[in-house]
Amino acid sequence: MKYVSTRGQAPVLPFDEVLLAGLARDGGLYVPETWPKFSKAEIKSLRGLSYDDLAIQVMTPYLGTAIGGDNFAKIVSDTYAAFDHPSVAPLKQLGPNDWLLELFHGPTLAFKDYPLQLVGRLFDDILSRKGRKVTIVGATSGDTGSAAIEACRDRAAIEIFIFHPKGRVSEVQRRQMTTVQSANVHNIALEGTFDDCQDLVKALFAHEAFRDRYNLSAVNSINWARIMAQIVYYFWAALNLGAPDRKVTFSVPTGNFGNVFAGYAARRMGLPVEKFIVGSNANDILTRYLETGEMNMTDVVPTLSPSMDIQISSNFERLLFDYYQRDGASVKKIMEQFRRNRRVSFGKARWRNMGNLFEGHRLGDNETQDALATLYNHTGELFDPHTVIGIKAGQAARASASSAALVTSPVVSLATAHPAKFPDAVEGATGQRPRLPARLADLFDREERMVSLNNNIDQVEQYIAGQLEGSETA
Repeated sequence: MKYVSTRGQAPVLPFDEVLLAGLARDGGLYVPETWPKFSKAEIKSLRGLSYDDLAIQVMTPYLGTAIGGDNFAKIVSDTYAAFDHPSVAPLKQLGPNDWLLELFHGPTLAFKDYPLQLVGRLFDDILSRKGRKVTIVGATSGDTGSAAIEACRDRAAIEIFIFHPKGRVSEVQRRQMTTVQSANVHNIALEGTFDDCQDLVKALFAHEAFRDRYNLSAVNSINWARIMAQIVYYFWAALNLGAPDRKVTFSVPTGNFGNVFAGYAARRMGLPVEKFIVGSNANDILTRYLETGEMNMTDVVPTLSPSMDIQISSNFERLLFDYYQRDGASVKKIMEQFRRNRRVSFGKARWRNMGNLFEGHRLGDNETQDALATLYNHTGELFDPHTVIGIKAGQAARASASSAALVTSPVVSLATAHPAKFPDAVEGATGQRPRLPARLADLFDREERMVSLNNNIDQVEQYIAGQLEGSETA
């Protein structure tokens, strides 16, 4: 298995080098050169496997010769042994044909744990065998940061720098990052939005002398290994609901498009998926595109669902690469046009074809609050504001469906975070304050450690260099 850049000009790399590279040198994102395919019989043979065993089967085709089978099996087993639920990713029925896939049973209570706990161990394994060290830089809208820090803390071959938008994540999200005292962890509160943080990370990678000097790598969903690990839970849910003999629809609260793209990857591998529902908040660039055919960038608006407060969904470029028939030069041109003009059309035919598979729905803050209250009153359960958007988007899609297949197929909504990560929003809507698990009960008593920086590439590079060179001489 080899990997190519969505912009067509970076070197073709094997899996281990893609993991360590993160972002391609031409500014694109790495994707498999070809999609591995499972036949219907092969998918049937996956029924009844444990989450660990399924993960091994689904991900192995992407590894090539980079990691031996026995070694990878141990890495996967170690990864999911620490998750709180015996099923790892349990399915819960909400209605006759409505299901919830709970993806918050990892160490930091968010779906990002499912890929990042694996990615941290993959880094450790590959770096130790190569005798190398890396500097990980990552942007977070809230959940990636804590999951990445938890996966990389105290690892001798890794220094990790995480940027979050100052004042735009929940207090629980921030504290899960800033209370980690490991010497290799560096938290930066950046003035600006998540898009500013993400652009800054890309600028660091684009500065090749800096990138090479400090051996930069990434854990954001721009890193293919993250997408690879997320493919697994789409297979897990669909198999438990009758795949491949039954199609499933997935409803995904969406910001950077990485989570829903993993579902698309599962479909390219042969998993029968009826449709993907994209749930948006007020930062609804993807929903507006799916409705109108024009992608139009506006200012980021703070909401009750901060992990989705994004206007530039990086992983959408991976989808475009397929819809542009894997023509990297065309993708590069259209993405540069989008960044220059803040709006773009990818052509009516592509828009219609995407609309056959993807459908967008939005919820504003008032609707999100109403949905939190309604679901609590009907089920007695608390949900986080991102998950609620996914649930309601799925219900809206079914209510407005023009196809009988969408009406009758099971709809699986992805529960992307534990409600205790957003206690103020949940309590404001329901009157009930969700509790953190016992292992995090003292989170608000722990000492925080972070720095605040302006959105300035020179200042950020100086800070990173000072931390790294200081650690070398300590």
